[in-house]
Amino acid sequence: MEHTSYLERREQIEHYFDRTAAKAWEVLTSNAPVGRIRRTVREGRDQMRATLLSWLPQDMRGMRLLDAGCGTGALATEAMRRGAHVVAIDLSPTLVQLARERSVNEFHNGPGSIEFLAGDMLDPAMGHFDYVVAMDSLIHYDTDDIVKAIHGLTQRTRKAVIFTFAPRTPMLAAMHRIGRLFPRSDRSPSLEPVLQSDLLQGLTAIPELGAWQANRTQRISSGFYKSQAWEWVKP
Repeated sequence: MEHTSYLERREQIEHYFDRTAAKAWEVLTSNAPVGRIRRTVREGRDQMRATLLSWLPQDMRGMRLLDAGCGTGALATEAMRRGAHVVAIDLSPTLVQLARERSVNEFHNGPGSIEFLAGDMLDPAMGHFDYVVAMDSLIHYDTDDIVKAIHGLTQRTRKAVIFTFAPRTPMLAAMHRIGRLFPRSDRSPSLEPVLQSDLLQGLTAIPELGAWQANRTQRISSGFYKSQAWEWVKP
């Protein structure tokens, strides 16, 4: 997947998470005290992760899962506990190393395995999977790039692709403007709120996705955290 807008955006996101805000994300994804706003983000992310995990089988022995944009590895670790062989990839080598350390030091139990990688979640060299989960790793991309990403992932997935996007709502737009008041050095690349109807139109227009169906969807709203989960399945 080599279209310019995706590559440019990917570079911005990699720079932010690996060089600018790695420490902030290490704190956010831990149990360390945080301010009120970041606490709502942490709570929202926890709710979203629980939702996505609830859509995966409890017994994943023998299954292969791609955690596309694994961050510090919480979802990958739970899938490993269920028996999955997980490939957990993120653009940020710093966050991947932190995820690897947490997996070994805090959560090293379960019948599955995790392979941590730093790189592009759309790299076809990683092979095929039973499930793909992309939690908040597409929220900085526009509709066309999300559609192309999901199309690419479905080509290597046997059962389901589960992803999240930033839903386009007036409230999210207002809160996003307020968020620009945060210090620039600690602010993530801007979200790209999109309409679910536009994503549906784009995805259903792709002939290769004819065998895939839109399934469960769930919006999580917690303070400054607004994200929509969507499951696409191959019956």
